[in-house]
Amino acid sequence: MTEWDVIIVGAGSAGCVLAGRLAEAGQGSVLVIEAGPRDLSPWVHLPIGYGKTFYHPRLNWMYRTTAQPELNGREIYQPRGKIVGGSSAINAMVYARGQAEDFDAWERLGNPGWGWTEVLAAYKRIEDHALGASDWHGAGGPLHVEDVAGEVHPLTPLFVRAAGEAGLRFNPDLNGATSEGAGFYQITTRAGRRESAARAFLHPARRRGRVKLQTDTHVTRILFDGRRAVGVEARRGGETLRFRARGEVVLSGGAFNTPQLLQLSGIGPAELLKQHGIVPLLDLPAVGRNLQDHLCYDHVYRSKLPSLNDALLSWPARIGMAANYLLRRRGPLALSVNQGGGFFRTKPELPRPDMQLYFSPLSYERAIPGVRALMKPDLFPGFSLSVSPCRPLSRGHVAIRSPNPHVAPEIAPNYLAEPEDLGELLAGARYLHRLAATPTLSAVIDSAIRPGPEAIDAEAHVADIRANAYSVFHPCRTCRMGPDPRDAVVDARLRLHGIDALRVADASIFPTIPSGNINAPAMMVGERVAALMSDA
Repeated sequence: MTEWDVIIVGAGSAGCVLAGRLAEAGQGSVLVIEAGPRDLSPWVHLPIGYGKTFYHPRLNWMYRTTAQPELNGREIYQPRGKIVGGSSAINAMVYARGQAEDFDAWERLGNPGWGWTEVLAAYKRIEDHALGASDWHGAGGPLHVEDVAGEVHPLTPLFVRAAGEAGLRFNPDLNGATSEGAGFYQITTRAGRRESAARAFLHPARRRGRVKLQTDTHVTRILFDGRRAVGVEARRGGETLRFRARGEVVLSGGAFNTPQLLQLSGIGPAELLKQHGIVPLLDLPAVGRNLQDHLCYDHVYRSKLPSLNDALLSWPARIGMAANYLLRRRGPLALSVNQGGGFFRTKPELPRPDMQLYFSPLSYERAIPGVRALMKPDLFPGFSLSVSPCRPLSRGHVAIRSPNPHVAPEIAPNYLAEPEDLGELLAGARYLHRLAATPTLSAVIDSAIRPGPEAIDAEAHVADIRANAYSVFHPCRTCRMGPDPRDAVVDARLRLHGIDALRVADASIFPTIPSGNINAPAMMVGERVAALMSDA
């Protein structure tokens, strides 16, 4: 058994930030344990390469939900990074921080220190933003955030112009004073390479000898002395390993794996644990509860103008893209396919945007399950418009299926269980029709691929939503932060209710789901908990 001051379980988005910042602050010896491998695959570092990691069993947990009743009984795919860097190593790299009101609401829910003032300060500390230092951005931090407005596909500015014609003003900085409007998404890349949390935070600390990284090691349970966490047990190959913590154990496994590990270790809903023969150490009912995710819905069109499909299918174009990337680190290979988008209000009387908008200069209706769309675009020029409600009401759960830690947990998001969520998606679909009918986009659209021209009323749209809506992979809240252990798992310092020397630092602690992509908020959590632990 080896001994460390701090043990971090999971080298994901928050865990990498936490490890790097603790090492920088001189907080003793830090061990990071990751179930997956080192981030050595070239597909991880090539921005558009996430198409290759989307169904990669070595680098991806490849989870699936239970059959979802409101989505025609479909099981919804849930990729999660099983690699150093976690999901920041395999995601689409969109950097969206959420709305100020999201975090002020966190504080109002009884979580002091999590209002927008403190959260914005944390974001600015971690950022090295391409737009430079300002009231809204930091410069010189570990994480580079790129502005790709000048590099996007030629169809993307047409989308932004069309959004203006549909009543959504141009926003040159979707992470600025407001997220409202349409513009170009900022992404986490540096010099044409993916800027994962591992590359920005963990690896610099490792190179300085301040952090030990243990890969291909699956933590199977937390070790306790009474109600104090004192270490973890893990499996590596056929060997059982134990690691002891002199100070604290921090769980950074994400919204699925963190509650699973707590439940396997005897912390969670007592009845669930007993069903699987696990003696409860602490009956904490909120462990695994309150799961939320963002659901997305697409309209797909055949284009009269060339799209990214053409470039990905043409060998001369592929060679040109490869040369541009190798020589200049620019072009489509250095970008995400989620190039344009923004946020809007489905009703003018709403106090803030409730809907996220995406534009991709790519279509992949012919892609088959198990093959990421990027690698199998349609044989014609096409693009997609998508909407995703920012703050859905439906909630689900994560629960162990077995005492065997290698059995995936039950993931039940209960998408569209609340009727209001379906109503919001319908409102979003109406906006997509409005967007497609603008002078700019109608001049580009050759035909509607999905839904076809028959989807002209609410009933047809509901059927299409149930058949085709999907997750945009933002699971959170399964170990939510709050003052009351009856409906929360951690307190405002992210310490587990009822257990000493154990914290959680990942998206599972979100009290409410943020209004947008969650990778930036997850990294912000790593920054905040590092400050809290350094102040302790």
